[in-house]
Amino acid sequence: MPVTTAYWAEYAWLQRPGGSTPAVERQVLVTVGGDGTISAVTPDAGPCPDGAVRLGGLLLPGMANAHSHAFHRALRSTVQVGSGTFWTWRDLMYRFAAALDPDRYLALATAVYAEMALAGITCVGEFHYVHHNPDGTPYADPNAMGEALIEAAARAGIRITLLDTCYLSAGFGAAPEPHQRRFSDGDADAWGARAALLKDRPHARIGAAVHSVRAVPADQLGTVARWAEERRSPLHVHLSEQTAENDACRDAHGVTPTRLLADHGVLGPRTSAVHATHLTGEDIGLLGGSGTAVCMCPTTERDLADGIGPARRLASAGSRITLGSDSHAVIDPFEEARALELDERLRTHRRGHWTAAALLRAATEDGHASLGWERAGRIEPGAPADFVAVALDSVRTAGPEPRFGAETAVFAATAADVRDVVVGGRPVVRDGVHRLVPDVPAALRDSVAALRD
Repeated sequence: MPVTTAYWAEYAWLQRPGGSTPAVERQVLVTVGGDGTISAVTPDAGPCPDGAVRLGGLLLPGMANAHSHAFHRALRSTVQVGSGTFWTWRDLMYRFAAALDPDRYLALATAVYAEMALAGITCVGEFHYVHHNPDGTPYADPNAMGEALIEAAARAGIRITLLDTCYLSAGFGAAPEPHQRRFSDGDADAWGARAALLKDRPHARIGAAVHSVRAVPADQLGTVARWAEERRSPLHVHLSEQTAENDACRDAHGVTPTRLLADHGVLGPRTSAVHATHLTGEDIGLLGGSGTAVCMCPTTERDLADGIGPARRLASAGSRITLGSDSHAVIDPFEEARALELDERLRTHRRGHWTAAALLRAATEDGHASLGWERAGRIEPGAPADFVAVALDSVRTAGPEPRFGAETAVFAATAADVRDVVVGGRPVVRDGVHRLVPDVPAALRDSVAALRD
């Protein structure tokens, strides 16, 4: 699929010179170089010139889904039957994980990433821990499952940061349970040796993850942190999603999970803490003071009744906030962005914690940075030519003046309003149709059925 050299946007949300708040500009011509990066951005360019691709609506930077477990998409709706807890949800998740193999994972992840592209997501952070055969023995290619995810992103036309995850224990030193054996490499050194075999490529970056302080013994946290530091790779970690994790950590180590991570060198500017729902004031200071980013996943956190994390306090303390769809109860970056503000309103009984521009930055520039794509998430020369056109004439978005395009996108639009998606200058979605995966619903249906059956 060739790189298109010019796109003309009816409206575009652009950073103005001098780093001021982005604003909506009209008749914007975006020129793309042969390497798939933006070479020029020209507002007020006049009517669409011959040879340029016309993009109606509002052009936004491509969005980053900073936290994904692709196979969790198979659980959608199934886990809504009856009632239950996070832990009963987890039992069903293990059943689906047990059915995965490289071929099934390739098919499912391709469909899931295509669904993400249709929603305006151009880059995904895949928190990957299903490494081996169900009995724990490695595949002939020890990274067969990770390679399937990297290939799936290529087939779906999006970028990926594979966050290869260290997962060693059932909880604070306990041996993995039978359904967790395929997650474990035995120890952090063996995990690092396997993960080191994975290589970056044009559409993919390799990062690291600590599954949680439950799943990686304290004396091995530093091994994972050093692996990421030596490679200057992103490092992600599930943190304080459940109060039970906090209680168990205090019982085992006498400190909170955040303090334990800080003491073992895990926190820092290339680290992202995922969820960070139940934190003390000291925890917030440790995360913000170290420059650790925090990835909020509002649709999953409310679906699992986890609670509302202190996102505003974390941002004020110095943490960048990013967004993820995690278990994929829905895949809709606009919903994740507005939920950050709306959840805070519910907690505080006040409005106005985040501007639309700040929420879009969380969904774009800051999300990409947390995944190691530092130049992505902006429509400007030198950035990857990754952008998304959102309809301004749907039943959800019609009416507001175009200058309120950012507010319309965040507080009114849904994934259904994404019309066009471009990644690296190549059109991936055109007029709401995925160009690489012809029938995404059928691909999802068939790949989920293969696991269920």
